[in-house]
Amino acid sequence: MRRVASSHSIDDYGEDLDSFVTLSSFILTATEVCPSLAAKGHIKKEEETDLCILLQSIATSCKYIQNCVRKLGLANLSGKNGGTTNVQGEQQMKLDVIAHDVFTRGLDESKRCTMLISEEEEEAIMCTSSPNGRYVCVFDPLDGSSNIDCCVSVGSIFGVYRANALGKGDVNDVLRPGKEMVAAGYCMYGSACTMVLTVGGNVRGFTLDPSLGEFVLTHPKIKCPPSGATYSVNEGNSRYWGGGMRRYVDHVKYHKEKPHALRYIGSMVADVHRTLLYGGTFSYPGDSKSPNGKLRLLYECFPMAYIMERAGGAASDGTQRILDVCCTGIHQRHPIHMGSEEDVEEIDRFYREAAADPDAR
Repeated sequence: MRRVASSHSIDDYGEDLDSFVTLSSFILTATEVCPSLAAKGHIKKEEETDLCILLQSIATSCKYIQNCVRKLGLANLSGKNGGTTNVQGEQQMKLDVIAHDVFTRGLDESKRCTMLISEEEEEAIMCTSSPNGRYVCVFDPLDGSSNIDCCVSVGSIFGVYRANALGKGDVNDVLRPGKEMVAAGYCMYGSACTMVLTVGGNVRGFTLDPSLGEFVLTHPKIKCPPSGATYSVNEGNSRYWGGGMRRYVDHVKYHKEKPHALRYIGSMVADVHRTLLYGGTFSYPGDSKSPNGKLRLLYECFPMAYIMERAGGAASDGTQRILDVCCTGIHQRHPIHMGSEEDVEEIDRFYREAAADPDAR
């Protein structure tokens, strides 16, 4: 008689998965989530259960948002939110507000977070229901929402930090390097609803099965290829680029044996997801118009860079590793290049050459 194992390490599930694993069962038991982190001293054993509950809350929020996206044109959820803007000065869509409320309420009611940081709120959100929470969650509740009315894939991005002191959550808990996160993930709402998650080990992908209402493990171990044949960047801004970015794009278009293909959707989650699976690069550089780029460091760049590195890829701003950058403001913007390790190293090389050659600027 075949015996059923009572518990597994998260890394026991290999490429040839012969088990039916849902996200709920995957994260429900603390010993199945991050024993490797606990063994290395990255996270204390008593904190694991809280992290499991927090991640389950995020998964539930993502299911709710996916349901709203599916009903977009049928339930009066499309369009702008009455002319309101967020802290970035960006026009809010109706689903921006809904997604923010869903994430905020879900995480607050999990009673595991002491503080939340959202793209849609100017200030940090203190969780009154759990002032002694162990964690701080940062998130972009609906990335790419400006594209949603034309049915382009959008997504939610999140990262989790350990709070520095119980009951004393303040903004300094997140004003630190991205490498200090304990978990990160994103959920993409498109032809399928896919959640990609890492708790510091391997990167896993789960797909929502509508018949079950559950995320099912479909990508047991995601690895970004060491190099790729595509680049993803808004070339409409090329007139503003500095020498490093111009040299790199010129190189992959005209000086490779076979030119790289441009693949740019305009939704970070979708662009990074494709890059993660197929290789190549995704870039949003700083330029003369926007020296710090467009993407927010804390809840866009950091979580995506954390995932990319855990999958064997790399993330840089052209001069330094993204996860080594120390965040100085909750809505701080920062340039980023991420993707296949060899390709990102090539970008860094062109940035160094441009810095050494004034004529390249």
